Amino acid sequence: MTTVLPDIMKEINTVMALVDEKQLDQAMPYLTKDKRIFVIGAGRSGFQAKGFAMRLMHIGYTDYVMGETITPSIQKGDTWVAISGSGTTKGIVADTEAAKKLGLQIVAFTSNPESPLAKLADAVVVVPGATKTGSGVKSIQLLSTLFDQTVHITLDALCLKLAKRDDTSNADALHEHVNVE
Repeated sequence: MTTVLPDIMKEINTVMALVDEKQLDQAMPYLTKDKRIFVIGAGRSGFQAKGFAMRLMHIGYTDYVMGETITPSIQKGDTWVAISGSGTTKGIVADTEAAKKLGLQIVAFTSNPESPLAKLADAVVVVPGATKTGSGVKSIQLLSTLFDQTVHITLDALCLKLAKRDDTSNADALHEHVNVE
């Protein structure tokens, strides 16, 4: 039987060593508790966006996932967080263009700093994990798995930095966690 876990962990560590934490710091001013935050991603990047939105809610932010039935209209002054490994996903780029035209501040997470999505952003966080288009660090894993794994870690790191900045404790986050389980 072939072992893959050591190789997967090596890939994750390689990508995470390439993520520039200063880019997270540059994104932080766009994420404040006095702003509404809208997150978007398609496919597995959409799952990462939902996980990020959940954690933002836990640490006291007002945030929404685009495409959900209870998502309100976006307004000038809101923040838009778009996640696309390739940075070329048509729907994500088109919706981000619309958000930009409405006056939202754009934070993009992508593996491609030259992508159409990155060019729309006020702040870009490059997570160079392999994507379905072949950009990023090469991987033994299928399609965008490495990007998905490492963008998840990167988004959690951003939430930790926000919680520390805002003096949000684990007890504070637990207070916002679902309590009917």
